[in-house]
Amino acid sequence: MDAPDPDPSATSGPASRPGPVGPAPAGPASADPNPTDPNPTVPTSAGPVPSAGPVPSAGPVPSTGASGFSALVAEGEAAPVDGWDFSWFEGRATEERPSWGYARAMGERMGRASAALDVQTGGGEVLDSVPVLPRLVAATEGWPPNVARATARLGPRGVVVVAAGQDDPLPFADGAFDLVVSRHPVRAHWAEAARVLRPGGTYFSQEVGPASAFEVVEYFLGPQPERVRRARDPRAARRAAEAAGLDVVDLRSERLRMEFHDVGAVVHFLRKVVWMVPGFTVDRYRDRLRELHEDIRRDGPFVAHSARFLIEARQPGGR
Repeated sequence: MDAPDPDPSATSGPASRPGPVGPAPAGPASADPNPTDPNPTVPTSAGPVPSAGPVPSAGPVPSTGASGFSALVAEGEAAPVDGWDFSWFEGRATEERPSWGYARAMGERMGRASAALDVQTGGGEVLDSVPVLPRLVAATEGWPPNVARATARLGPRGVVVVAAGQDDPLPFADGAFDLVVSRHPVRAHWAEAARVLRPGGTYFSQEVGPASAFEVVEYFLGPQPERVRRARDPRAARRAAEAAGLDVVDLRSERLRMEFHDVGAVVHFLRKVVWMVPGFTVDRYRDRLRELHEDIRRDGPFVAHSARFLIEARQPGGR
């Protein structure tokens, strides 16, 4: 599952990228900032490399009555939430992956590049999935625990990891890279991406789209304003890229089915993806969680839909 995304106006918080259920959908307007990955995902598989097509559903976890509810909630509350490992969701939640296969497509572009930059790399999970890296590779990340995690993961592969906040200027010279990539940025910094790209260079990114996983958000928070639901529109990304002087050569979007098979998975999801329901605690939402538990027992998995879009843009010029 991928991670859901924070409010587009939020600043970066603790996060990284891949996972099972659910990092980066646009969260409610009051959402807390997310460090890197605005949109986690429920386990489709326990790694950063997404697979195309839906992931098989494991079916609801059997439980009975209040004791089943208490046990499931306790499991979701006890599970560790550090990092962007979503393997805990295996058998408890699933999410379709976009048909374009971002990690594979990004890896292919890396194989043709001479100098590449991964912006908001999180813990470096997706970049580390690339089989063959260019001769020169750098990555930026703004959340200190992820900077350390990415450095430990990527350093042995020769990747330079630089601490830089999501809104900071990129600490690189003009035209330093022929490829800039980013998976689920909190916000794309189009002017900076264009600045560090060489003529003919490519920006390639998968982002969280509008109203991602809002069935979960609105179950707990109620209907969200239209301005929040419409945030992270891919058409706005196109306009921003073009305003920065880039030519958009590909723009695709999909809505993808998510299933939560027990209330414990929802608890863990909301503890891990803190910007979805700001201030979430089991005690605060216990009554609503109990209702959700009964809904799942009676009707089957709780279904939501994540939103993703792929954008590829090029710096004019070059051969």
